[in-house]
Amino acid sequence: QMQVVESGGGLVQPGGSLRLSCAASGFTLGYYAIGWFRQAPGKEREGLGCITSSGGHTNYERSVKGRFIISRDNVKNTGYLQMNNLKLEDTAVYYCAAGVYCRMEKGDYGMDYWGKGTLVTVSS
Repeated sequence: QMQVVESGGGLVQPGGSLRLSCAASGFTLGYYAIGWFRQAPGKEREGLGCITSSGGHTNYERSVKGRFIISRDNVKNTGYLQMNNLKLEDTAVYYCAAGVYCRMEKGDYGMDYWGKGTLVTVSS
């Protein structure tokens, strides 16, 4: 079964950092782009950015550019979302997804395989 699973969520204070992981099983993640998304309580899902299959290119939405870093380790079949200087409004369920291409002009980036999410709570 092809799936991705997020981990690393938790409670963090404002200004803190957290790194989320996106592990793939049942397929080779290195053949796919990875997209990261989040959904805050009462809000629609929001795309955060993408990384190409090789890891050579990343693109970010304006809302997180400069604070969040997307990376990957294809040997470990895992992607990452490093979140820095976290704010209260970053509280959300965070999702990763994998797709042949990352089309950021689409709401779901054209992703094919989605995880179930991991909760990040930013609170003092």
